[in-house]
Amino acid sequence: MMDEERWLLPTGIEEILPPQAQVLESLRRDLLDLYRGWGYELVIPPFIDYLESLLTGTGQDLDLQTFKLTDQLSGRMLGVRADMTPQVARIDAHHLRRDTPTRLCYLGTVLHTRADGFAGTRSPYQIGAEIFGHAGIESEVEILRLISATLSAAGISGCYLDLGHVGIFRGLARQAVLTAHQEHALFDALQRKAIPEIETLVADCGLTAAVADMLIALADLNGDDALTRAATVLRLAEPAVQEAVDDLRRLAAALHDWLPDVSIHYDLAELRGYRYKTGAVFAAFVPGWGLEIARGGRYDDIGRVFGRARPAVGFSSDLKGLLRLGTQLASRAAETPAIYAPWSSDPALLTQIQRLRQAGERVITALPAGDAAAPQQTPRALRCDRHLVQGAGGWEIQALDEV
Repeated sequence: MMDEERWLLPTGIEEILPPQAQVLESLRRDLLDLYRGWGYELVIPPFIDYLESLLTGTGQDLDLQTFKLTDQLSGRMLGVRADMTPQVARIDAHHLRRDTPTRLCYLGTVLHTRADGFAGTRSPYQIGAEIFGHAGIESEVEILRLISATLSAAGISGCYLDLGHVGIFRGLARQAVLTAHQEHALFDALQRKAIPEIETLVADCGLTAAVADMLIALADLNGDDALTRAATVLRLAEPAVQEAVDDLRRLAAALHDWLPDVSIHYDLAELRGYRYKTGAVFAAFVPGWGLEIARGGRYDDIGRVFGRARPAVGFSSDLKGLLRLGTQLASRAAETPAIYAPWSSDPALLTQIQRLRQAGERVITALPAGDAAAPQQTPRALRCDRHLVQGAGGWEIQALDEV
């Protein structure tokens, strides 16, 4: 590799430099404190795990996104986590094993083989929260309220929520008695809203007219009136589909009470994490930004392979994405002015420096030049706007323009 290429990073992998790195750290602390105030306990899963633990059951969707390697100690396959949710589910099911609802939160880097539409990066700094052990819409409402609070803490306003339910398509596929191949092909076409392709696929399946019409109409069941139209369009659907639509209605009604200022949209063909989720799915969007900034949903079977399938609902976001979109975070990015201190072992100076640092000030001590050619470490060069000067009353802070 040419020396001039050694500074290059792999595609989709980023470095965060000052002062943005400090802003990111500040936001991280704010959000973890926010979640702690809501009763969420922090867990820190490992960055590398056994592959079968990362891709268990409902986690199979992550297979193509997971980097894989062989453990030199055991010979077993390992994976670099592409999502932390399966690991958090293991913690709830295997380690904590509580009977009461459990609230857990997490934050850390995940790695993807390819950049996806959610984060736009291969190394999201994933932050999220989960509720285990509660099956009602109340836990879904709490998670959606927490998404709203997260975006507010990041300085993001004007967001709207997009709601769907995987049980609608899953129930129609079951009613149509589709093969796994037919279901996958139709699922893919629905995500692209490719109506001519959907019509062709449905025709090839040899379905009854009623079921075929409902599957074709599903692609258009989006917008503010989607639930109203669903009552007519899906009137001949099996009970499980009707229950899924009713769940969405109840969730929407609750959200109007809890989040009256947040716009809510519906897309009954939106199947984010179709094989991963078991109920309502949702995402948060910001006007002018085409990608979701947070996503989540219900995944009640996720803990089954760890010996305990509890109801579960949660969300995740990319902290780097929040940093990118947070308008109020820009002011934090301005580097905090520092105080210049000379190099000295004077106890009075060291005491003053310690006092200032404990008070939250940045104090930069000049290092003696190693040789005559070393650049001068002036206060301005070190980006200081004040300096410590010894006066009659001891070491005092003065602005640089003071004589």
